[in-house]
Amino acid sequence: MPYVNIKITREGATTDQKASLIKGVTDLLVTVLDKNPATTFVVIDEVAMEDWGVGGLPVADYRKTLSTPS
Repeated sequence: MPYVNIKITREGATTDQKASLIKGVTDLLVTVLDKNPATTFVVIDEVAMEDWGVGGLPVADYRKTLSTPS
């Protein structure tokens, strides 16, 4: 009975996009691990950007470092 938790920043992922993630992850577990899709759980948590950090920085600040030429 697999349980997959996907965390994404809260930036407007659509219902269709979330449905695609759920289907894709479920299909992957069926294909790779021969899991039963009826007992495969996928949960998507949306996290506010100010509550997520990467490389010691809030996500918004981290992204700025990616777009700044060195």
